[in-house]
Amino acid sequence: MLLRRSRVEPHFFRRHSQQEVRAWKKCGSTLLLLALLLPTSALALQVNSPDTRISVTIDTDDEGVPRYSVRYRGKVVIDNSRLGIRFAKHRGLESGLRIAKSERDRDDSVWRQPWGERRRVHDHYNELFILFSASSPERQVGVRVRVHDDGVGFRYEVPEQRYYRDVEIVDELTEFNVPQDAIAWWIPGPNWHRYESLYRKTPVDEVSSAHTPMTLLLRSGTHMSIHEAALVDYAAYTLERRRNGFQTRLTPRSDGIKVIVRVPFNTPWRTIQIAPDAKGLLNSDLILNLNEPNVLGDVAWVDPGKYVGIWWGMHLQDQTWGSGPAHGATTAEAKRYIDFAARHGFDGVLIEGWNIGWDGDWMANGAVFSFTEPYPDFDLQTVANYARARNVRLIGHHETSGHVTNYENQMTDAFDLYESLGVRQVKTGYVADSGELVRVDDGITRYEWHDGQFAVNHFIRVLEEAAKRKISINTHEPVKATGLRRTYPNWISREGARGQEYNAAWSLPNPPEHNVILPYTRLLGGPMDFTPGIFDLMHQGPESEFRVQSTLAHQLALYVVLYSPIQMAADLPKNYEQRLDAFQFIKDVPTDWEESVALAGEIGDYVVFARKERSGQDWFVGAITDEHARSVNVPLSFLSGDQRYVATIYRDGDEAHWDSNPYDYVIEQKVINNNDTLELRLAAGGGAAIRIQPTIQTE
Repeated sequence: MLLRRSRVEPHFFRRHSQQEVRAWKKCGSTLLLLALLLPTSALALQVNSPDTRISVTIDTDDEGVPRYSVRYRGKVVIDNSRLGIRFAKHRGLESGLRIAKSERDRDDSVWRQPWGERRRVHDHYNELFILFSASSPERQVGVRVRVHDDGVGFRYEVPEQRYYRDVEIVDELTEFNVPQDAIAWWIPGPNWHRYESLYRKTPVDEVSSAHTPMTLLLRSGTHMSIHEAALVDYAAYTLERRRNGFQTRLTPRSDGIKVIVRVPFNTPWRTIQIAPDAKGLLNSDLILNLNEPNVLGDVAWVDPGKYVGIWWGMHLQDQTWGSGPAHGATTAEAKRYIDFAARHGFDGVLIEGWNIGWDGDWMANGAVFSFTEPYPDFDLQTVANYARARNVRLIGHHETSGHVTNYENQMTDAFDLYESLGVRQVKTGYVADSGELVRVDDGITRYEWHDGQFAVNHFIRVLEEAAKRKISINTHEPVKATGLRRTYPNWISREGARGQEYNAAWSLPNPPEHNVILPYTRLLGGPMDFTPGIFDLMHQGPESEFRVQSTLAHQLALYVVLYSPIQMAADLPKNYEQRLDAFQFIKDVPTDWEESVALAGEIGDYVVFARKERSGQDWFVGAITDEHARSVNVPLSFLSGDQRYVATIYRDGDEAHWDSNPYDYVIEQKVINNNDTLELRLAAGGGAAIRIQPTIQTE
């Protein structure tokens, strides 16, 4: 008895609060002894956030099924939810388990981003590691839980063990049993156009299958977002409806297996961001903190900046990617864009459609793309030299049309070519229906998902090859963002949502609320190359349904609200030259920040961000709203207290409206300090963009 007590008692007292222990003692020595004699697997282990507002409890049920639950400010936000993994040829790590041991750790540190929303990131968490085991047959699985003040991350860690080596995962059993009276913002998954859907706002029980991040508003007012971090050598998951909530559904490989991996292995982190209000989600660094540090070493060559390019004209159907009389990527057109970029201080020029493969149905042409051979009317060397002479960099482009094997066969030569030309950024594209990425294996064509294990590993191979040549990657039609920009800082941006191109001449446009949902959903995973800054908002006339459903001031504000370290001025040069006064904000706004703070907002209604330029003193504020006009008060307490500033405000005019009068805008200046509050009137579909510069030092 004494031996048993000495083994369990420290575990019992360590895992329970002093109040709980005192309560047991008051019940008498017999009950206390019974508690101490309970097997470890029957004890619920708990770990709290540093501020104690979030608590995670881990235990097993009567069948030895591991489970967890989460409370926020004393209220259940994730009810008892299953944990586990199933394998094709091995006994699953799902039941008949007990807690064999547990360990605790904590961290309170600061790390620096080479570029990002903020320079310094605070990483503060309490950690609990639990090893579950069974003796017949022998098997083990660990669960590591980190609880930050802004949420929870947990992952499976399968250690080396006798009967498991190369394993095939057929299911991951992770559940998220959320309150059934919650409201959800979500996009369906999987579907043919990857993540490029309009977000839906519904009761959570109407969600059938959803991509992550999926964001929730609970009846208590608590906001949550379910996602994942550090997606490496694994399959991404969607949330699939279950009786009491959701289960992870791993994206399958072409052979139907979800993941093939060698033991030992760790899964990505399953994440739950938690905040008392909507803006709290926007100020979270949970996803970044759960990723591994930079593995590339010195990445001073990764350059944030702004670019223009031969791109929007193809979406307007004024130009073509393929060769012919309307071909966009000609030497002469490229020089015209380079001149515009040099004249207005842009860093780069993107040129799409320069290489062989775009003729005909290019979306089905993946096998014929060449990534080194230009069309006859485009002289790549001449264009690169012309750009360099004007202190503008050429931004490369690799559209694969989803034929991954064709791209990988040419990738080293393609990057070598760009390195020789001084190209430092490449936009890649994978335009293919979801589930239609082409992989040729021993002469057999197989079809993979954009978010399956094969594609996840391919995207990282691209980063590693690019990094050898000091090239950064901006992926379009990517796998979702899970914070890997920390580990691979040359993954400078990506698409992964319904962007600006849906406002062109080939699709019904994004409604005004779309841009006001993105910060609370897609952008919680990381930067998005949305391509803002359209000035010709009615490119087919005011009566056409093909148009941009925002005011011009809203387009300016997107440079602050929708974060990306590279931002495109996406419209045609002639449209900027007609409104150079408004264009000035795009020229002035940085893309790399010392600090960022979400000041106000509600999901799908409005959002206000303030960001301070890196290595400078200027602040920039962006505010956008949905289809409803509203007034927003912006306290300026984020400014330095001993300084006066001048605010240059680009705002909607009094008669502005996205539908009837999108070009009504006002540019004005005000002298302010940190005690002031700006009242911003946002028109329907409107916005405001502000540059705040220090002026006279107060005495």
